Amino acid sequence: MVRLIGYFFGIGTVLMLIVAGGVAFFVNSISKDLPDYEVLAKYEPPVTTRVHAADGSLMAEYYKERRMFLPIQAVPDRVKAAFVSAEDKSFYQHHGLDYLGLTRAMSTNIVNKLTGNDRRPVGASTITQQVAKNMLLSSEQTYDRKIKEAIVALRMERTFTKDQILELYLNEMFFGMGAYGIAGAALTYFDKSVNELTISESAYLAALLKGPANYHPYRYAQRAVERRNWVIERMAENGFISAEDAKEAKETPLGVKPHNADERLFASEYFAEEVRRQIVSRYGNASLLEGGLSVRTTLDPQLQIKARKTLHNGFIRYDEAQGYRGPVKKLPMNADWGQELGEVAGLTDVPEWQLAVVLDATPDVLEIGLQPVRDPSGKISEERVTGRVAAADMKWAMRMNIAGKRSTAKSPAGVLDVGDVIYVEKKDGNAYRLRQVPKISGALVAMDPHTGRVLAMVGGFSYAQSEFNRATQAYRQPGSAFKPFVYAAALDNGYTPASVVLDGPISVDQGGSLGVWSPKNYSGKFSGPSTLRYGIEQSRNLMTVRLAQDMGMKTVAEYAERFGIYDKMMPVLAMSLGAGETTVLRMVTGYSIMANGGRSITPSMIDRVQDRYGKTIFKHDMRQCQNCNAEEWNNQEEPELIDDRDQVLDPMTAYQITSMMEGVVKRGTARMLLSLNRPLAGKTGTTNDEKDAWFVGFTPDMVVGLYLGMDQPAALGRGGTGSGLAVPVFKDFMTVAMANAPKVDFRVPEGMTMIAINRRTGMRATPGGPDVIMEAFKPGTGPADSYSVIGADSFQEGSPVQPQSPQANKAINSGSGGLY
Repeated sequence: MVRLIGYFFGIGTVLMLIVAGGVAFFVNSISKDLPDYEVLAKYEPPVTTRVHAADGSLMAEYYKERRMFLPIQAVPDRVKAAFVSAEDKSFYQHHGLDYLGLTRAMSTNIVNKLTGNDRRPVGASTITQQVAKNMLLSSEQTYDRKIKEAIVALRMERTFTKDQILELYLNEMFFGMGAYGIAGAALTYFDKSVNELTISESAYLAALLKGPANYHPYRYAQRAVERRNWVIERMAENGFISAEDAKEAKETPLGVKPHNADERLFASEYFAEEVRRQIVSRYGNASLLEGGLSVRTTLDPQLQIKARKTLHNGFIRYDEAQGYRGPVKKLPMNADWGQELGEVAGLTDVPEWQLAVVLDATPDVLEIGLQPVRDPSGKISEERVTGRVAAADMKWAMRMNIAGKRSTAKSPAGVLDVGDVIYVEKKDGNAYRLRQVPKISGALVAMDPHTGRVLAMVGGFSYAQSEFNRATQAYRQPGSAFKPFVYAAALDNGYTPASVVLDGPISVDQGGSLGVWSPKNYSGKFSGPSTLRYGIEQSRNLMTVRLAQDMGMKTVAEYAERFGIYDKMMPVLAMSLGAGETTVLRMVTGYSIMANGGRSITPSMIDRVQDRYGKTIFKHDMRQCQNCNAEEWNNQEEPELIDDRDQVLDPMTAYQITSMMEGVVKRGTARMLLSLNRPLAGKTGTTNDEKDAWFVGFTPDMVVGLYLGMDQPAALGRGGTGSGLAVPVFKDFMTVAMANAPKVDFRVPEGMTMIAINRRTGMRATPGGPDVIMEAFKPGTGPADSYSVIGADSFQEGSPVQPQSPQANKAINSGSGGLY
């Protein structure tokens, strides 16, 4: 008997060894192809890039997977407890596998198989196994993959701590609604950071991992609450929270408050898009979408809002003066107008305006129905809101301009019909104004002239309507706004503000088939011999052409390129009048060089960029500062920033041209700005046929440039000049932008000499006399001792103005100025 038992024991032992060997062989064979789990130590998941304004406000996010990596140390215990309770209650006790759970799962699967139940196999995966599957293996439902998962999990537990494994898990998992990782989920579902999550919210996020689509907060709200409450019960059972806390959490509504992933800081769309292009250009698209960069921009949110509003008002003023072009579209007006109106796409970035449909049109008023709102799931609200547009609030629309045909209506009923879809802006109560999307467009840029930081940028009326950024991408002729660069070149090359140039007819043989070019002043009149100051103040085209001809267009072209207005400028005389195309940003940068004393600057919309670890990889301000990082103050001297930027323009020249452009405000084409009652310099610009209206102006500490014009260049009509259109917008902006700013005079360089001259003749004069001003001269220069006129030799005989003497200034049309 003993021998028989020994015999069977031996056979059993052999069989066990064979099975064990087979298992070992099988495990060894599949282990050869297992991925290297140690790569998880260098885990760098795709992380969201976030763009912030200068004050830290979030402007935009860019991502492939909406994830923000969060170290486990920053995850509160209640959040960890929710996930451990929901997914793996013995996580902190096991070594990678839950053997009891595996046994239960295997039993369940065998029973299902024997009974013919087609239910999906039960897995009993631990958190460690889920990390192995999601990050190193596939999701195929096979026993081979399950064994591989178990082997990798056991190896991971020997290499990583529990917190390291949980960190990988919480940052990798998909939570639905486009959110990856716990930080992204907290923001997406509750619009808050992880450390702000309550027990109820933590439990719901943990519940989602079982199947985000199955527990959607809107489509399956009841199911979501039940699953969340189950997690809360497990948290209480496992001792992570008290019974009282669990009861309170279960009674709490789901409370999902979705964060709009596309939400941006108001009015920042054009700015953010330009920053996006720069980041892609510098680091590549992959870094933008996966690199987790932190970008701090130069945008001043409050200044940006003011810039947007004033430019919008300028568009609307001009556009409404041209007449009403008709409704957005026509609805058939079936039973539910709200449903049909809700499907009409509006301008999402112009929240002041709403789409509405005309319900009734009478001689005195329009009865309107306002576009219904949508709930977070996208469903159109069933609530219907109505309002009224009085005749007085659409008076401008009585002048109609439909498809180029002009007509006049006498009442609202003559302008619009029932079913017409329109834009309206709320006044008060249920009263609204009629609006229309302006046909005119343009751009505005505000810059700090000392650093090149772009403080505000508006690239058009609506980014939702057109993503084309007219501040950086629209190349337009600046017209007379270019003239200061011609005069600055002259002042830097021996001319003075008192130099006299003939303002009279001129004809230039352009050679070949181009024929003879005969430029004119905007007014069509002449002023005779006049000073450079007078020429820029009154924007005299003929004087500018003669000045450019006298010093040579190669010199003008060189200075235009120095200032960054053009990369390569054709040295032809027409370019002296702003015939070349450039952008608002380039013009503002050029004027900033004059405003800051002649120092070169690089325009920047990005202050600094940090990588996912917080290391600064780009900084705009590269000035060196010795002793800036002193640990304490011991009465030492204040550290100084070392400014090694190039001197593009002599500081004295910069002041002279600035002073001359102050004259544009005091006596010239921008006199409207005198009411601002602060030191201001600038220059208007109007292009041929009044297609674009420009103004670029500045205080000692801010430069603002803008233009208004059609995207497809077309004549703006009467008054479509820099003075008539652009200057009022600049004035409105500076009124609010500089409301609380101190009045600072332009800085006079040391060594400048101030001499009283007659601003028309350029000769010395007695202070206090008519037309006498204090003019700035460089050392060794001053008013001419004898009267001479630049361009007198090219003056045409028989012309109405003769340059023989200073008295020629009083010739026909003397003193008349252009509106450029």
